[in-house]
Amino acid sequence: MRQVTVLGSSGAFPEAGRACSGFVVDWDGYRLVLDLGYATLPRLLGHWPDGAVDAVVITHEHPDHCIDLHGLFRMRFYGDFRGPRLPLYCPPGVLDRISGLEPDVDLHAVFDLHPVPGNYRVGPFDLTGVALPHHVPNAGIRIQADGMALAYSGDTGPTPALAELGRDADLFIVEATDRDGETNRPTRNLLTSTEAGHWARRAGARRLMLTHFWPGNDRAAAVAAAQLEFDGVVLAAEEDLTVILGTPDR
Repeated sequence: MRQVTVLGSSGAFPEAGRACSGFVVDWDGYRLVLDLGYATLPRLLGHWPDGAVDAVVITHEHPDHCIDLHGLFRMRFYGDFRGPRLPLYCPPGVLDRISGLEPDVDLHAVFDLHPVPGNYRVGPFDLTGVALPHHVPNAGIRIQADGMALAYSGDTGPTPALAELGRDADLFIVEATDRDGETNRPTRNLLTSTEAGHWARRAGARRLMLTHFWPGNDRAAAVAAAQLEFDGVVLAAEEDLTVILGTPDR
């Protein structure tokens, strides 16, 4: 089994029945989590009731990308889990944010911290974290295994680094917030759907998945906008959607 499952797709705060940013890559039984925003942990447990994941990557400290890391900590710290510490790859600030909720307990009792940006061997993956522009330190993530590459932008403004992050990726997961007035801001820290399509095309990615939708946005319109720039397969991240890796179709 080599697939990615969407835990959440909303930006800023979850819509009814949805969750914020979160994905799980399952590669022959090795489970790598990419972000754990609001309401993602219950969805993760819906797929894997024991919460048995092998590593977690958090792109940045905003709570719509990391807050359910606190729930995962409590599950492992106070529950019956007796395994080794969980490898956690994240930029500076993530554990500081979570420790504000748990000041009397050392989070390192559960998490084995590795800073990103950086390059690591993580289970079957070569993992690369690349700095991308946002309001706080943010790392775009690229994982590679057996000739397959998956890339994930976290949150980002437009930057040529996106083309390298997603170079020839089988699946490029790109935020497409489409927040009103975004393109008029003097400093860009988020993308539109059209820009997501542009950078996926520049990267030469095979497939594009849009995510981090601003609550209330029309997702079909976002896909259509991305398709104006990108002629490959364009998917909208939807909670519990599973995409097989290494194939051109869902």
